Amino acid sequence: MIQNNADEGFLFLADDEHAPTTPLHELDVWHLLIVDDDEEIHTVTKLALNDLIVLGKRLQFHHAFSGQQAIDFLLKQPDTALVLLDVVMETDDAGLQVVRRIRDELRMDELRIVLRTGQPGYAPEESVIKEYDINDYKTKTELTRSKLVTSIISSIRSYQQIKTINQNRLGLQKIISAGANLLEQHSLHEFSEGVVTQISSLIGLHAEGVLCAQIEDDGSASDRIYVLGAAGHYAPYIKCQLERLENKRIVEQINLCLLSKRHIFSERDTVLYLGNEKHNAAVYIETNRPIDTADQQLIEVFLTNISIGYENVALFQQLRHAAYIDPLTKTPNRNEFIQILQDTRRFEPDNMVAVLVDIDHFSDVNDGLGQEVGNELLVAVTLRLIEHFGISCQLGRVGADVFALVGPEDQLTPTRLKAVFSSPFQAFEHSLQVNSTYGICRLRDSGEQGMVIMKHVYIALNKAKKTLGVNHQYYEPSMEDEVSNRLNMLRKLRADFALDKLELWYQPQLCIKTQKVVGMEALLRWPHQPNQYISPAVFIPLAEYSGLIVDIGLWVLEQACQQLKRLAEVGYTNLRIAVNVSMPQFRSAQFVPSVIETIQRYQVAPHLLELEITESVVMDEPNRVISALQKLKSFGIKVAIDDFGIGFSSLSYLQQLPLDRIKVDRAFINAIDQQDGGLIAETIINLGKRIGLQTIAEGVETAEQLAVITQMQCDEVQGYFFAKPLPHAELMAYLAEN
Repeated sequence: MIQNNADEGFLFLADDEHAPTTPLHELDVWHLLIVDDDEEIHTVTKLALNDLIVLGKRLQFHHAFSGQQAIDFLLKQPDTALVLLDVVMETDDAGLQVVRRIRDELRMDELRIVLRTGQPGYAPEESVIKEYDINDYKTKTELTRSKLVTSIISSIRSYQQIKTINQNRLGLQKIISAGANLLEQHSLHEFSEGVVTQISSLIGLHAEGVLCAQIEDDGSASDRIYVLGAAGHYAPYIKCQLERLENKRIVEQINLCLLSKRHIFSERDTVLYLGNEKHNAAVYIETNRPIDTADQQLIEVFLTNISIGYENVALFQQLRHAAYIDPLTKTPNRNEFIQILQDTRRFEPDNMVAVLVDIDHFSDVNDGLGQEVGNELLVAVTLRLIEHFGISCQLGRVGADVFALVGPEDQLTPTRLKAVFSSPFQAFEHSLQVNSTYGICRLRDSGEQGMVIMKHVYIALNKAKKTLGVNHQYYEPSMEDEVSNRLNMLRKLRADFALDKLELWYQPQLCIKTQKVVGMEALLRWPHQPNQYISPAVFIPLAEYSGLIVDIGLWVLEQACQQLKRLAEVGYTNLRIAVNVSMPQFRSAQFVPSVIETIQRYQVAPHLLELEITESVVMDEPNRVISALQKLKSFGIKVAIDDFGIGFSSLSYLQQLPLDRIKVDRAFINAIDQQDGGLIAETIINLGKRIGLQTIAEGVETAEQLAVITQMQCDEVQGYFFAKPLPHAELMAYLAEN
């Protein structure tokens, strides 16, 4: 029976006709599975629906002849939209079992199911609808084409709506999850690689793409475009400039996206714009197919969600760069290098050394040629160190003019380190020849913490800088003991000075002609134990290094003025006291005013106070010293120079100094007994007389020495032959006897 109106005819009573089919693209079809053990049903259904267009897509037919075949197919084709399912096949409820497995085992909630049966008594419609998750239930005898088409259209529309809802839900979950994962990334490159991977995942593609930006590795803006992150076969190009990709298509698309600041969707690829006015980037995804509207919307929501994250990670990169990278040389700074030392010590301590390279007299370059030249010199040294050691060692800048290296001991040898500085460095138009000093520490000889290793290398460096004629030192545990002892001694010195435990003793100075006392030198003493004293040669350098000598010097000055006042009160009105002055005191802006104020406060005659300086102090900063002494001399204070000749003094400075007295060092006095040993002492005495200075010989211990300097016509003498340094009470007794 065939009705004249084909649309209203009973479908399964129609003749078998075959319509031509054309191959369809998978994205342009709805997948429809016909499940029935009657092959004719497959043919008739396909014939009836062959030209049907639903929501702009045609139907792609698939066939199964049993319940198990249906399940096997759905496992392979999970995006099937609709199943036309016969109830009675190999068993009376085979179709119902398929429904149960689809929903319970395969968890295919989006798939729409239309049951069809030719034997409705086996599966009553009311009970089936109640018990099974199906969308429609038709008997074959009542099913016309129009009813089937209506059922197909409503089912597919329902499938699309449910799938869209689920996709949106899953997409939002992915966006939230991806955004959360990306926001945990603090590395600009890891974040960028994650963006490429997450976008590919959102649209169901294998991750093949790159994220490029006009941004430097430290997170700052740049004119050049860099590959910040990449996935797939582009991964090796991370941190490279965009042109290194050697892919004209990608370069053009990235540049177009950054220039136009918009997304680009094409048939072959997708380029997405990300960022703001300060930080912008382009994400290139290799899709090889167009991206549908739903996926485009999903991507746009995702990019909106992570755009703040991109800006934050760029800012974090800048902060991290500032915290761990030296901005001038672009190498690890002290903080980062300490971590490098710690990691190296942990994983490969054998035969590895840490080195500090200190540029000698670098401040002279800054002071003489300017800081810009100094910075350029530091960059040149960095490049030279990388050239020599960049392959095998790690480099950092840990101080203003101090570089650090860690690497194999056979590479970082003193000879190879010295070779770095064998030729001049170019800094702008200046060719600068500089030298350096090295501290070296074998990692196996140090601790496990990076800070400990750094401390040990610095100990070696400081040892090298203090040792004349040596430009390098290897760390030894005994060095740390020395440093610890010095620190303990300095701590004790500070404490004892605060408790007023220091003492000032006096060594008489006599006129050679009259053998009478004309003055005395004030000498500092530090009691250690009963009747035991720490040598000034030990603690004075510590006080000078720490700056404590400024306070101690002021105390000595006050003690000397008090002593002059006591001497005057008992009748010794013409005895002078010589006080030693060090370079740190001259560097203090309050030195000259404090000396004058102290003299005035104790009401002593200025000419009775003599400031004694060594020639090494003069040679350190001659202009500062000369200026200060001239102000003091104009006030009436006397000035003497000690240790003359020991440091190869400049006679030009000797002429400029406002001196009253020149002292012949004990080293020359001790040599007087030797052949021609008195030549230097005699020369100094004659020089003093020629320029109108009084002369005094110190360290005279024998009558023979006294006879020789008397013959040389030296004016005054000081030494153990006459008296040792004496505390106040013994000095007063000595003065009474003499």
